[in-house]
Amino acid sequence: MIDGIGIDVVDIDRFKASLERTPGLSQKLFTEAERGKPIASLAARFAAKEALAKALNAGKGLSWHEAEVLNLESGKPVFLFRGEVADLIDGADVHLSLSHDAGIASAMVIVERNQ
Repeated sequence: MIDGIGIDVVDIDRFKASLERTPGLSQKLFTEAERGKPIASLAARFAAKEALAKALNAGKGLSWHEAEVLNLESGKPVFLFRGEVADLIDGADVHLSLSHDAGIASAMVIVERNQ
C-alpha cells in the first residue's frame, strides 16, 4: 500500500548560489560522503530529501543527515536512513528516483508499507 508520495524540483544554478552565499549550508544539508558530489548531484540529493519529507508528511522535522542518498553499484539511488528518520520509515519500502537536466534537478519518493 502506498503511504506517501513526494516530489521536488531544484533550480541548479540558484541552489549553487545559495551554497556559495551561505557558509556552512553544505555541511548542514549533506553528509561528508554526499558533499563530494558535483553540484547537479547535490541539487538532486537536496530534492530527494525534500521529497522524502513530503512523502512522510514530516514538514520541517527531518534531520538532513539522517537521510543520506547513496548509489548502488548499478547507479540506482537509494536512501540510507538513521536516527529518527529510520524510526519514521519503520521498515517501509522507500522508492527514489533522481534526475537532472537543463538546469533542473528533480526527485520523486514513494513510501510503500506492507499490510
